[in-house]
Amino acid sequence: MPRQRIAVIMGTRPEAIKLGPVVHELKARDQEFETVVVATAQHRQMLDQVLSLFGISPDVDLDLMSPNQDLSDLTARVLKMVKPVLQEVRPDLLIVQGDTTTVFATALAAFYLGQSVAHVEAGLRSHDNQNPFPEEVNRRLATVLTDVHLAPTALAFQELVREGVARDRIVITGNTVVDALANHLTRSSALVGAGLEHIPFDSHRILLATSHRRESLGEDLENICFALRDLVERVPDLAVVYPVHLNPNVSRTVKDILGGVDRVYLTPPLGYEAFLYLMRRAYLILTDSGGVQEEAPALHKPVLVLRQVTERPEASLAGMSKIVGISREVIVAQAIKLLTDRAAYHAMTTGENPYGDGRAAERIVDVISQRLRGQYPLLAPECWFQAPTVGDHVMQAGLFHGRLRLGEMLLRQELITEKQLEDALMRQREVKVPQLGNILKEMGALRESDLQAALLSVNHDTSGGPHGGLQSAKHGPH
Repeated sequence: MPRQRIAVIMGTRPEAIKLGPVVHELKARDQEFETVVVATAQHRQMLDQVLSLFGISPDVDLDLMSPNQDLSDLTARVLKMVKPVLQEVRPDLLIVQGDTTTVFATALAAFYLGQSVAHVEAGLRSHDNQNPFPEEVNRRLATVLTDVHLAPTALAFQELVREGVARDRIVITGNTVVDALANHLTRSSALVGAGLEHIPFDSHRILLATSHRRESLGEDLENICFALRDLVERVPDLAVVYPVHLNPNVSRTVKDILGGVDRVYLTPPLGYEAFLYLMRRAYLILTDSGGVQEEAPALHKPVLVLRQVTERPEASLAGMSKIVGISREVIVAQAIKLLTDRAAYHAMTTGENPYGDGRAAERIVDVISQRLRGQYPLLAPECWFQAPTVGDHVMQAGLFHGRLRLGEMLLRQELITEKQLEDALMRQREVKVPQLGNILKEMGALRESDLQAALLSVNHDTSGGPHGGLQSAKHGPH
């Protein structure tokens, strides 16, 4: 049988990190596959950094990045410049990863050319088109253009099925970010350079902070920075390390508020291994990054997610992360709790990573081999990734989303406070009772008549708000 030609397209640092293990697995099976790596360079500098580390040299480099690039212009450039590459390469299968503009525009170009697409990390959903923006729309559009859906978790699988994707086109593989972390962790543990020598690792607890998402720019990012400043003022043995994104709209705000603040260390963006080293040495992580949410559980580091909604709720379901939103007061309160309450901290550091086991790339390439041979199932179910800690909570995705819709409605109608909802969700996890409303009634936080009215509103609500992502209300505590 002649070798099958696989095109792997990436444009950003996270794509390179998560596709690096797949590229290496494909090249290790070079008698079966011819691998063509295409870089759109949507993010030039940060992409090159990771490609060099992973030893990957693009066969085609489109070099699309431009200063202050507009999303519409970028989408048009990717679509226009990827098309002739795909026409020349004529891949038997095209692999994309995640939810960037590169992913959507490339999948669309392949669709126009009648070429098959495999989507790594398929099925993540926040159910809010503005959070994250534009990633939620990118990945939803990519789904309808995809032939093989490589879902990282059981919850992602359920999302795809709910949207009508045929089950025989979906495989739960685990997330390749865990493969990448496992491959580079030992090297990062010995790292002593990378400009981190001035960080007081031995004398202070380190809080690692990252925030760069487009939807957080402006007042939300200011709230996050003020919260970090509050924390170092209130906790004498705390030092904050914040690798600042290159986006001038991020760096300007961060430096204006945190520049020169004692025990706040603003660094340039770090290389992958340096960042892993920093994660290993951190006591607590605050982030709006999807990748960090997936990596931190493998390192047993508690994560406070600086977003209103997440498409990666598995760690929260396993008790290893918490979505705290962008309220200055809530961020400070939740961080102080973990910095002062050892039991609360320990509860968030136990368990195994619910996002992967280090074998995702192997499964993905096995699926591709089966698909190109026309053999089904694409991967025997017993070989799928099985989350070690989330279990029934993730598999019962419908119940999970229903509870959160109810909680959101109760908050919206100001029938309960955020603290009451948080306590009820925690109690629910402890006693494994699915009826959130009943728990709130037992706590004395909710009357039966109010519960019934809220349930009726949930069943009929078509207002278009978030319906399914794990979220934090936008306002602070009542």
